[in-house]
Amino acid sequence: MADIRIENLRKQFGNFVAVQDSNFVIHDGEFLALLGPSGCGKTTTLRMIAGLELPTSGRIYLDGEDVTFNRASARDIAFVFQLFALYPHMNVRKNIGFPLLSQGMPKADIRKRVEETARLLQIDHILDRSVSGLAGGDRQRVALGRAIVRRPKCFLMDEPLGTLDAEFREVMVHELRELHNRIHATTVYVTHDQHEAMAMADKIAVMNHGVIEQFGTPQEIYSKPATMYVADFIGSPPMNFMRFNAGLQKGTRSVSLGGVDVSVPEVRQDVAVGELALGVRPEHIRFNDASPLRGAVYGSEYLGTNQVVAVETSSGLIKARVPANRNFHIGEPVGLEFSNANLALFDCKSGRALASALYQEAQNG
Repeated sequence: MADIRIENLRKQFGNFVAVQDSNFVIHDGEFLALLGPSGCGKTTTLRMIAGLELPTSGRIYLDGEDVTFNRASARDIAFVFQLFALYPHMNVRKNIGFPLLSQGMPKADIRKRVEETARLLQIDHILDRSVSGLAGGDRQRVALGRAIVRRPKCFLMDEPLGTLDAEFREVMVHELRELHNRIHATTVYVTHDQHEAMAMADKIAVMNHGVIEQFGTPQEIYSKPATMYVADFIGSPPMNFMRFNAGLQKGTRSVSLGGVDVSVPEVRQDVAVGELALGVRPEHIRFNDASPLRGAVYGSEYLGTNQVVAVETSSGLIKARVPANRNFHIGEPVGLEFSNANLALFDCKSGRALASALYQEAQNG
């Protein structure tokens, strides 16, 4: 396996910029998820790494070698597509072994390698079955086996679980991560599903309109979002934003929301007058009748061990994740209290996190 290094990678189709000057490194054995909505540039980035698209500018290095303009066949990578792309006239064994047959490997060696791969994926009992009669989960394992059997430098996966139903997807998420732990393969995985990314990835690159908004571990992405977009895209429910207009001086430790002073992490730089947003995750809110920050219950969603309660406030609708053992009534007045250590401040115009305690910690990393 090998490192993958991306430098100033850009892809432009006419006047449309699909990927804008991306920079990141995937270390040997890491699992990176390219995460974002449809059209954000994640698949285009993956295809450039694979050699299926040539970049407009920038460089791609695989194991220290500049492969920017190498053909896909010369990059020693394996690609797993959303559609399984299996050969329906071949059985499982022949599908998995086909890449090795194409390389001219001796039949005895192919048989040994295929059986090792099948045992790894727990499909050795179906090697002689036709792929056309297999369930979706088994067909995806066959597609993975065809990639693994080559033992490439890295694996590239483009939403490989997208065609599976919810139950199979949950199983395959676990199995893919277990497989990664066993073979320590450098992996780039494209998905629009934050749950897949958070469950499997060592690092996540959150993309939006061709730009990598943030690159970091799942914990960093969730706890220390660098932009409002990341804070809103990650989390279910996402981060709450309470907007207000103000200018802040370096050292400020509180802001006014609806006439109520709310403590915030220390501001690290002067901020010009403009629209700002105080961000807080639902689990960092608790109800306190003594709090001057007031609202009225708008609705609640029972989730078993906890519930998400929506509260209408002067700063908009705020969602709090609280224990399930308390009953709420629509219109009930409540007081809200925030965990100050987990707040973030954002500039609404740029969307960037300000140099609050959370963001400063993330930058110093």
